[in-house]
Amino acid sequence: MLRGISGQVSPGRVLVVTGPNGSGKSTLINVLAGLLRPSEGTVRYLEGQQPLPQQVWHRILGVCAPDMAVYQEFSALENLSFFCQLRGLSRSQSELAELLQGLGLAAGDLRRPVGQFSSGMLQRVKLAQALVHDPQVLLLDEPSSNLDAAGHQLLAALVGRFRTRAAVVVATNDPREVTWGDEILELAA
Repeated sequence: MLRGISGQVSPGRVLVVTGPNGSGKSTLINVLAGLLRPSEGTVRYLEGQQPLPQQVWHRILGVCAPDMAVYQEFSALENLSFFCQLRGLSRSQSELAELLQGLGLAAGDLRRPVGQFSSGMLQRVKLAQALVHDPQVLLLDEPSSNLDAAGHQLLAALVGRFRTRAAVVVATNDPREVTWGDEILELAA
Protein backbone atom coordinates (compact mmCIF):
# COMPACT_ATOMS: atom_id res chain seq x y z
CA MET A 1 0.00 0.00 0.00
CA LEU A 2 1.33 3.39 -0.97
CA ARG A 3 0.47 6.42 1.15
CA GLY A 4 1.47 10.03 1.15
CA ILE A 5 3.30 10.06 -2.17
CA SER A 6 3.20 13.35 -3.96
CA GLY A 7 5.45 14.86 -6.54
CA GLN A 8 6.12 16.10 -10.00
CA VAL A 9 8.48 14.87 -12.68
CA SER A 10 9.44 17.15 -15.54
CA PRO A 11 11.29 16.63 -18.80
CA GLY A 12 15.01 16.78 -18.22
CA ARG A 13 14.72 15.08 -14.82
CA VAL A 14 15.11 11.51 -13.66
CA LEU A 15 13.19 10.29 -10.61
CA VAL A 16 14.54 7.08 -9.11
CA VAL A 17 12.13 5.12 -6.93
CA THR A 18 13.91 2.71 -4.63
CA GLY A 19 13.12 0.61 -1.59
CA PRO A 20 13.05 -2.98 -0.43
CA ASN A 21 11.13 -5.69 -2.26
CA GLY A 22 7.44 -5.31 -1.54
CA SER A 23 7.66 -1.58 -0.82
CA GLY A 24 5.49 -0.65 -3.82
CA LYS A 25 7.95 0.37 -6.55
CA SER A 26 6.21 -1.66 -9.26
CA THR A 27 2.80 -0.67 -7.95
CA LEU A 28 3.76 2.99 -8.27
CA ILE A 29 4.98 2.46 -11.85
CA ASN A 30 1.70 0.69 -12.69
CA VAL A 31 -0.30 3.57 -11.20
CA LEU A 32 1.75 6.12 -13.15
CA ALA A 33 1.20 4.08 -16.32
CA GLY A 34 -2.56 4.00 -15.76
CA LEU A 35 -2.57 0.21 -15.36
CA LEU A 36 -3.73 0.44 -11.74
CA ARG A 37 -6.20 2.95 -10.38
CA PRO A 38 -5.15 4.67 -7.15
CA SER A 39 -7.65 4.27 -4.29
CA GLU A 40 -6.94 7.92 -3.42
CA GLY A 41 -5.37 10.79 -5.28
CA THR A 42 -4.71 11.31 -8.95
CA VAL A 43 -2.07 11.04 -11.62
CA ARG A 44 -2.02 13.79 -14.21
CA TYR A 45 0.01 14.36 -17.33
CA LEU A 46 -0.04 17.87 -18.68
CA GLU A 47 0.26 19.07 -22.23
CA GLY A 48 1.07 22.71 -21.74
CA GLN A 49 -1.17 23.54 -18.83
CA GLN A 50 -3.98 21.15 -19.83
CA PRO A 51 -4.33 17.67 -18.29
CA LEU A 52 -4.37 14.85 -20.85
CA PRO A 53 -7.32 12.45 -20.67
CA GLN A 54 -6.19 9.00 -19.55
CA GLN A 55 -7.35 7.42 -22.82
CA VAL A 56 -4.53 9.24 -24.67
CA TRP A 57 -1.72 8.65 -22.15
CA HIS A 58 -0.41 5.88 -24.44
CA ARG A 59 0.72 8.61 -26.85
CA ILE A 60 3.21 10.03 -24.36
CA LEU A 61 4.12 7.07 -22.12
CA GLY A 62 6.81 4.49 -22.74
CA VAL A 63 6.77 1.65 -20.21
CA CYS A 64 9.25 -1.17 -19.67
CA ALA A 65 8.46 -3.61 -16.86
CA PRO A 66 9.30 -7.23 -16.07
CA ASP A 67 5.73 -8.40 -16.64
CA MET A 68 5.40 -6.83 -20.10
CA ALA A 69 4.33 -9.31 -22.72
CA VAL A 70 6.16 -10.20 -25.87
CA TYR A 71 4.78 -12.68 -28.35
CA GLN A 72 7.12 -15.66 -28.14
CA GLU A 73 6.35 -16.94 -31.64
CA PHE A 74 6.98 -13.52 -33.24
CA SER A 75 10.42 -12.24 -34.14
CA ALA A 76 11.76 -9.09 -32.51
CA LEU A 77 10.83 -7.15 -35.66
CA GLU A 78 7.33 -8.66 -35.73
CA ASN A 79 6.81 -7.79 -32.05
CA LEU A 80 7.79 -4.18 -32.67
CA SER A 81 5.70 -3.99 -35.86
CA PHE A 82 2.69 -5.30 -33.94
CA PHE A 83 3.11 -2.73 -31.16
CA CYS A 84 3.50 0.01 -33.76
CA GLN A 85 0.20 -1.05 -35.33
CA LEU A 86 -1.48 -0.93 -31.91
CA ARG A 87 -0.18 2.60 -31.43
CA GLY A 88 -1.16 3.68 -34.93
CA LEU A 89 2.49 4.29 -35.85
CA SER A 90 4.04 3.83 -39.22
CA ARG A 91 7.65 2.66 -38.88
CA SER A 92 9.67 0.96 -41.59
CA GLN A 93 11.39 -2.36 -40.98
CA SER A 94 14.74 -0.58 -41.27
CA GLU A 95 13.75 1.94 -38.57
CA LEU A 96 12.68 -0.89 -36.27
CA ALA A 97 15.85 -2.85 -37.01
CA GLU A 98 17.94 0.24 -36.23
CA LEU A 99 16.18 0.66 -32.87
CA LEU A 100 16.69 -3.00 -31.94
CA GLN A 101 20.32 -2.99 -33.03
CA GLY A 102 20.87 0.23 -31.10
CA LEU A 103 19.75 -1.69 -28.03
CA GLY A 104 22.34 -4.37 -28.66
CA LEU A 105 20.52 -7.04 -30.65
CA ALA A 106 22.51 -8.52 -33.51
CA ALA A 107 21.13 -8.17 -37.04
CA GLY A 108 20.94 -11.95 -37.34
CA ASP A 109 18.64 -12.17 -34.31
CA LEU A 110 15.97 -9.73 -35.49
CA ARG A 111 13.98 -12.31 -37.47
CA ARG A 112 14.28 -15.19 -34.99
CA PRO A 113 11.28 -15.95 -32.75
CA VAL A 114 11.85 -14.22 -29.41
CA GLY A 115 10.92 -17.48 -27.69
CA GLN A 116 14.49 -18.52 -28.59
CA PHE A 117 16.00 -15.41 -26.97
CA SER A 118 17.89 -15.21 -23.69
CA SER A 119 16.28 -13.22 -20.88
CA GLY A 120 18.66 -10.32 -21.59
CA MET A 121 17.70 -10.26 -25.27
CA LEU A 122 14.01 -10.27 -24.29
CA GLN A 123 14.67 -7.29 -22.01
CA ARG A 124 16.11 -5.41 -24.98
CA VAL A 125 12.93 -6.13 -27.00
CA LYS A 126 10.83 -4.80 -24.10
CA LEU A 127 12.95 -1.65 -23.99
CA ALA A 128 12.44 -1.22 -27.74
CA GLN A 129 8.67 -1.48 -27.27
CA ALA A 130 8.85 1.33 -24.70
CA LEU A 131 10.94 3.53 -26.99
CA VAL A 132 9.42 2.90 -30.42
CA HIS A 133 7.25 6.05 -30.30
CA ASP A 134 9.88 8.35 -28.71
CA PRO A 135 7.84 8.91 -25.52
CA GLN A 136 7.70 12.12 -23.52
CA VAL A 137 7.52 10.12 -20.28
CA LEU A 138 9.60 6.98 -19.80
CA LEU A 139 8.64 4.61 -16.97
CA LEU A 140 11.24 1.91 -16.30
CA ASP A 141 10.57 -0.82 -13.73
CA GLU A 142 13.72 -2.83 -12.91
CA PRO A 143 15.03 -1.97 -16.39
CA SER A 144 18.37 -3.74 -16.11
CA SER A 145 16.96 -7.03 -14.91
CA ASN A 146 18.55 -9.80 -16.95
CA LEU A 147 21.02 -7.45 -18.65
CA ASP A 148 24.75 -8.13 -18.64
CA ALA A 149 27.37 -5.42 -18.00
CA ALA A 150 27.27 -4.25 -21.63
CA GLY A 151 23.48 -4.07 -21.49
CA HIS A 152 23.61 -2.07 -18.28
CA GLN A 153 26.01 0.43 -19.85
CA LEU A 154 23.72 0.72 -22.85
CA LEU A 155 20.77 1.33 -20.51
CA ALA A 156 22.67 4.02 -18.60
CA ALA A 157 23.45 5.78 -21.89
CA LEU A 158 19.79 5.47 -22.95
CA VAL A 159 18.59 7.10 -19.71
CA GLY A 160 21.21 9.81 -20.23
CA ARG A 161 19.87 10.53 -23.73
CA PHE A 162 16.21 10.48 -22.69
CA ARG A 163 16.73 12.69 -19.64
CA THR A 164 17.38 15.61 -22.01
CA ARG A 165 13.96 15.40 -23.66
CA ALA A 166 11.64 13.32 -21.47
CA ALA A 167 10.59 12.83 -17.89
CA VAL A 168 12.11 9.53 -16.71
CA VAL A 169 11.05 7.42 -13.73
CA VAL A 170 13.18 4.40 -12.79
CA ALA A 171 12.08 1.89 -10.14
CA THR A 172 15.08 -0.09 -8.98
CA ASN A 173 17.06 -1.74 -6.21
CA ASP A 174 20.30 -1.50 -8.19
CA PRO A 175 22.67 1.01 -6.53
CA ARG A 176 24.22 1.86 -9.92
CA GLU A 177 20.80 3.00 -11.17
CA VAL A 178 20.09 5.07 -8.07
CA THR A 179 22.97 7.33 -9.16
CA TRP A 180 21.01 8.24 -12.30
CA GLY A 181 18.43 10.14 -10.28
CA ASP A 182 18.09 13.86 -10.00
CA GLU A 183 15.57 13.03 -7.31
CA ILE A 184 15.31 9.88 -5.19
CA LEU A 185 12.07 8.58 -3.72
CA GLU A 186 12.78 5.89 -1.14
CA LEU A 187 9.79 3.75 -0.24
CA ALA A 188 9.59 1.94 3.08
CA ALA A 189 8.54 -1.68 3.49
